[in-house]
Amino acid sequence: MVRTRFAPSPTGYMHIGNLRTALYAYLTARRNDGVFILRIEDTDQERNVPEALAAIYSGLTLAGLVYDEGPGKDGGYGPYIQSERLPIYKKYTDIIIEKGAAYRCFCKKEAQTVEDEGPVRRDPCRLLTKDEIEQKLSAGGSFVVRQRIPDKGSTTFADHVYGEITVENSQLDDQVLLKSDGFPTYNFANVVDDHLMAITHVMRGQEYLSSTPKYNLLYESFGWDIPEYVHLPLIIKEDGSKFSKRLGDPSFEDLVKKGYLPEAIVNYIVLLGWSPGNDQEFFTLKDLEEVFSIDRINKSSAAFSFDKLNWLNGEHIRALSLDEFHALAEPYYPEALGSFNTRKISELLQVRTEKLPEIAEKIGFFIEVPEYDIEMYRHEKSKCDPEVSLEILKLVTPVLESLQSWDNDNLYLTLKDFGKDNGYKTGTVMWPIRTALSGVAVTPGGATALAEILGKEETLKRIQAGIDKLERALR
Repeated sequence: MVRTRFAPSPTGYMHIGNLRTALYAYLTARRNDGVFILRIEDTDQERNVPEALAAIYSGLTLAGLVYDEGPGKDGGYGPYIQSERLPIYKKYTDIIIEKGAAYRCFCKKEAQTVEDEGPVRRDPCRLLTKDEIEQKLSAGGSFVVRQRIPDKGSTTFADHVYGEITVENSQLDDQVLLKSDGFPTYNFANVVDDHLMAITHVMRGQEYLSSTPKYNLLYESFGWDIPEYVHLPLIIKEDGSKFSKRLGDPSFEDLVKKGYLPEAIVNYIVLLGWSPGNDQEFFTLKDLEEVFSIDRINKSSAAFSFDKLNWLNGEHIRALSLDEFHALAEPYYPEALGSFNTRKISELLQVRTEKLPEIAEKIGFFIEVPEYDIEMYRHEKSKCDPEVSLEILKLVTPVLESLQSWDNDNLYLTLKDFGKDNGYKTGTVMWPIRTALSGVAVTPGGATALAEILGKEETLKRIQAGIDKLERALR
């Protein structure tokens, strides 16, 4: 059975790369009727941030990624939080030391991290005899456990994305497996946990490619099967620089707060490094569960484009039912809009909105018409100018005053007939009315849609204000 895992460290908020790793692991499990596991890798106690753990759970929930096993969902492979697995790591460090594939290093911390130029420095503690080790242990010497990398030969592994990779062992350092405080390093814990949790596909960023040979040597030392590797390409910005939360680039939750729908973000993130093999770009999570394949993950870095995200967000907004969109839009409506039919406003906005925070600037004119120049009445395509506009607004006022049924359809038919009777094209009639009602160049609906929402009294009041404005300017 396919078993994948998402194994974040609670050291910050869920960044875009983390979300993509979780998403690819989730989709691989779902596509293959497998199991998706959440494991919390909290062994770096100094960097752990308490609120980051909550961000991991809320991020997965927002994205719709439901894990099958993990904290609170024991499938028989727990615990799923690494700080609760310390006796397990101690057991396996003892085993690997006994096998000769690891050793205790008693060097001071400064010496432990020094590397010479050229081939990787080998720690002198790997040459200690059993007696020397016992003496140091008896004296209470503090130590870390290091992996004993073979001096000669090479290590080869296959990756689904990058193919076969070979690294000379002389280029690999004797990495720390267990720290002096008894906590394992990521490099050791992830191997032990992936084996014990029967993980079949390991997905992580391509920055871990260089460490993978060391992981494989650990697997071989224990006599364990090596999982399938899927290393993911970098996510970069359009200028080629690395996408990074530390540099102010938004996390998943930041994007949601900026008004992007979680389902649109998920749709976009999956395309950063993967393609379906055709021109389709709009996907729901359910769609992706059926079509995603690791065979179509690309090697090249993926550039994050806000323009593309904006477009996809708009597509997902339009895919919502009106009730769903209205529920999302209402928090962005100012209180003063309460006197109007806001559901009708939502109906106009849904097809014209890419990001929810745009709503406020699109609807301000409903509350109050802003100050505008009479050149707003000029529109070449509609063959309209201030003089023609003044004439139309004056002629149409009594027609609208006498109208009994005040709805979009009836308003449109009435104004269309008015234009035909007076020798105007429909667009020529609508332009000055829309301008008088809104005072802005772009509105979420046409003249009659706006008039229906504003109501008869407010519509006539604004048209009269437009007439007054034009008369004063054209005197």
